[in-house]
Amino acid sequence: MDFNSLYIILSALVLFLLAMFHVAYLTYAERKIIARMQQRLGPNRVGPRGILQPIADVLKLIQKEDIIHPGVDKPVFVMAPLISLVCAASGLAFIPLWENFVLSNLNVGLLFILALSSLSAYGVILSGWASNSRYSFLGALRASAQVISYEIAMSLSLLSVVLMAGSFNLQDIVKAQLSTPYKVYLIPQIVAFFVFMVSALAETNRVPFDLPEAETELVAGYFTEYSGIRFALFYLAEYFGMIVMSALAVTCFLGGYAGPFEIPGIPFFWFLIKIYAFLFFYIWVRATLPRYRYDQLMGLGWKVLIPLSLLNLLVTAFIKLLI
Repeated sequence: MDFNSLYIILSALVLFLLAMFHVAYLTYAERKIIARMQQRLGPNRVGPRGILQPIADVLKLIQKEDIIHPGVDKPVFVMAPLISLVCAASGLAFIPLWENFVLSNLNVGLLFILALSSLSAYGVILSGWASNSRYSFLGALRASAQVISYEIAMSLSLLSVVLMAGSFNLQDIVKAQLSTPYKVYLIPQIVAFFVFMVSALAETNRVPFDLPEAETELVAGYFTEYSGIRFALFYLAEYFGMIVMSALAVTCFLGGYAGPFEIPGIPFFWFLIKIYAFLFFYIWVRATLPRYRYDQLMGLGWKVLIPLSLLNLLVTAFIKLLI
């Protein structure tokens, strides 16, 4: 094994462990922030101010019995949560964390992330089908329709960014933003940014678009029949998806790793700050908005977001042609 291969493997391992740490404490931050917004305290028993609560949650889930009832399609049932987690986490490999550092600097990196986000939904769909449960199957059907609807709007919104940058390479997109007067694509592409953020909420099955799990209607939706570590894998996949979508928004609309000034020794400082802002937005929306009805979800996707993103793409192409 040559030095470059070893460097990539070690970098990938460090990045995965760093992301796992963020996923664990994102659950803690979410519970504490929502508790404060609802005038509660949130977790405060395990460790100082509940800081060790994520570790306690992990230990609890690992020790729980892994129940597989006899009616399931066992190979598919077992593989579904792994598919969701691996596809959700793999998207980080294409994100430039700081200048000249990205695990896989592909010319079509943006397309790969979109493909992985779509494949991640297959884990949800397969879990609902393999569980042999009506609640799970209904959740899987909702997830498939939701992904088809909002993946189109998200892709169209990102195409406007690709038109401006002239590349699908995420490093090139960041550098193209830095060469503009505003240093970000957020200002000229505010419509695309709005469409992307709404679509990202739907892609990650977050409130107000959490219809595939909808506890009040479907018990827990697609993972109703899951327990123990397999339930935890779906949980991890959702939060990995939030981090990847936040990183993609930062890269495509907010200038990526660039900031107003450099921080010596911490090249990814501004990148993390921007991601934390987006993750706070996810939590804020969950604490604020009620769940959409299914017809409202479909109507918003097909009647509002897709036409809006198409119009924005046409305007961007026209302006690009004139310039």
